[in-house]
Amino acid sequence: AKQAAKVLRSKVVLGESPNEDRNAKRAIPTLAEFIRDKYLPHIETYRRNFASDVSQLNLHILPRFGAMHLDQITQVAVDEVLQEMRSSGYAMATANKTVIMMRIIFNYAKRLQTPGSEVNPAAGLKLFVPDNARERYLSKEETQRLRDALDQSENPQLKFIVPLLLLTGARKREILDAKWEHVSLERRTLRVPLSKSGKPRLIHLSETVMSILRQVPRFEGCPYVVPNPKTKVPFVSIFLSWNNARKRAGLAEVRMHDLRHSFASNLVNAGQSLYVVSKALGHSQIKTTSRYSHLSQETLLAAADVAAVATGVDWGVSDS
Repeated sequence: AKQAAKVLRSKVVLGESPNEDRNAKRAIPTLAEFIRDKYLPHIETYRRNFASDVSQLNLHILPRFGAMHLDQITQVAVDEVLQEMRSSGYAMATANKTVIMMRIIFNYAKRLQTPGSEVNPAAGLKLFVPDNARERYLSKEETQRLRDALDQSENPQLKFIVPLLLLTGARKREILDAKWEHVSLERRTLRVPLSKSGKPRLIHLSETVMSILRQVPRFEGCPYVVPNPKTKVPFVSIFLSWNNARKRAGLAEVRMHDLRHSFASNLVNAGQSLYVVSKALGHSQIKTTSRYSHLSQETLLAAADVAAVATGVDWGVSDS
């Protein structure tokens, strides 16, 4: 206490004001306060995935850092969250998103000259490098196992959501946010008002998909195709029920996005061109679809073998 008093007297002698220090500290908001008062009103004006961002905040950021003032959050603490999420089984991209969001929040706080935001605790952190080029396709036997697991899911909507993804190649949010007004039963199409490319697109629906849609329960006054039955609005996340189902099927490494890859694989192996696959997936450029070119190559080789057999002559046997 004596030492603290000496320091305080020294500051006063040098012209510093202890009251100003206390006021400055009180002026630094907690992360929860800044997010509530500044960040959320800001991103709500332009973020298409606003609900997803709110979920990320509520699940991974606010419980850990919400009560802390901006200047109390350290780089070490943010990195710990990154590592803990990965250890808990979250995808690399999901763990990375938490750090990226923290980085964006602090950058915005600094832009507003918010006290305590001078140092960004998420800046410079090394993120995981997801292997987005990894290709995983479901076999017929795996697909059957997954279907059986879906029937046992605690989420009654999952048995509709997963086959809709697998049989249309749609992105997850395109199905979760789909409304009945966007479904044309006559044309067998699902209109996506705003796709990832920033433009609307049409998803063409097979007879099998139409049959699934006829089985989907409808809720009075609810416009969504596969909403959360409890809230009557789209699911923010279905990770837990999906994770349980894939583990039950013995497919713990299969990602939900692999359903989209499987759709593309099935198209290519059925002899469809990469151009057709590109249109079905809603790719803006066909080079994005080129990752499936090796599947096309296999199909062409199989076709070449069929042509050889069709001649009726065993060309591999020498007459000599």
